[in-house]
Amino acid sequence: MHYWETEYYSETDSNGNSVQRSRQVQRTNWYPASGEVSRHFDGVLVPASHAVAEAKLNGLQPWDLESLCPYEPAYLAGLKAQRYQLELHDGFEKAKGIMYSAIETDVRHDIGGDEQRVESIETQYAHVMFRHLLLPVWIGAYRFQDKVYQVAVNARTGEVQGERPCSKAKIALLVAAVLLVILVIVLLSSHR
Repeated sequence: MHYWETEYYSETDSNGNSVQRSRQVQRTNWYPASGEVSRHFDGVLVPASHAVAEAKLNGLQPWDLESLCPYEPAYLAGLKAQRYQLELHDGFEKAKGIMYSAIETDVRHDIGGDEQRVESIETQYAHVMFRHLLLPVWIGAYRFQDKVYQVAVNARTGEVQGERPCSKAKIALLVAAVLLVILVIVLLSSHR
């Protein structure tokens, strides 16, 4: 908890005299806290593909996990699909990392106060379950000027994540044009 305290100090003024002054200083009253916080997680998604950047796959969310249905081989008939490239143990470790920020937020909220120094969080996991899911993602790549650009599309919502080529010359021309317009506006307004 923060509180304010008056602090007195000496200072030399412009005439060389020692002057007593005061100022308000913020202090923090620290106290130890411990306890238990419980949180239920459901639907923590961990990409099991290394072919597409994890940030792109995460950007395709949200997924309608309530409408999941059991796998049927017919879903992939005529299509290419990837096998899991992440072992279950490694996937669980990644899920722990994803859950950690929510757990830490819960701990800080439970402690309360103006400021906290959380020195340790010991986490226990119970009733751990997992599901292997095939989520509909279309992946494409194209080459432009000897560089490969990748695009991922959420086939359910149409959300697109990817890269595109940028022309440095066109960006420089755009910046120059904007600066020219600003300069013209400034010159016209100064002649009024």
